[in-house]
Amino acid sequence: MENEKQEKLKDIREKFTRLLPQLRGAPLVTVSAKTGRGIDRLHSAILDAHKIWNRRITTSLLNRWLISMLEMHPPPAPGGRRIRLRYMTQVKTRPPSFVVMCSHADLLPTSYERYLVNGLREGFKMPGTPIRLFVRSQSDKNPYANKKVKRVTKLNKHMEGKFQKDVKRPARNKREK
Repeated sequence: MENEKQEKLKDIREKFTRLLPQLRGAPLVTVSAKTGRGIDRLHSAILDAHKIWNRRITTSLLNRWLISMLEMHPPPAPGGRRIRLRYMTQVKTRPPSFVVMCSHADLLPTSYERYLVNGLREGFKMPGTPIRLFVRSQSDKNPYANKKVKRVTKLNKHMEGKFQKDVKRPARNKREK
């Protein structure tokens, strides 16, 4: 009878990891409704999950972690355009939400985002916690990014009639007359 319980528990754990991959590492606590066995483990698991859920990670710590992750596995360069992850910050708890500022955010593959999320779970000991990661491009903030700067040259001034050496300028004061 004990063997059947162990096999059933093993089957439940396997289904848990296969059907809910986003909860990988979350504690699986068995509780007996008949005897109440396991209630103390359930209570401690709930308190641990609540502590992780409300955790705030400083920006400096996140940026040090991001640098180490980039050194281990740099982001790809699709089309020869290098994606630079500049910095990372936590914007919210419950669930833990992070923003990564980078260049070419639209080109960053989802597999690399998963790499960062899984690294956050492992690096900051947040097993089974749903983590939200937002990737934003810094070029979105620049209002002058798509505007072409018109250079003022002597040729342009001449063509517009603003630059003429031969035209006599009006006198500014009485002595110049």
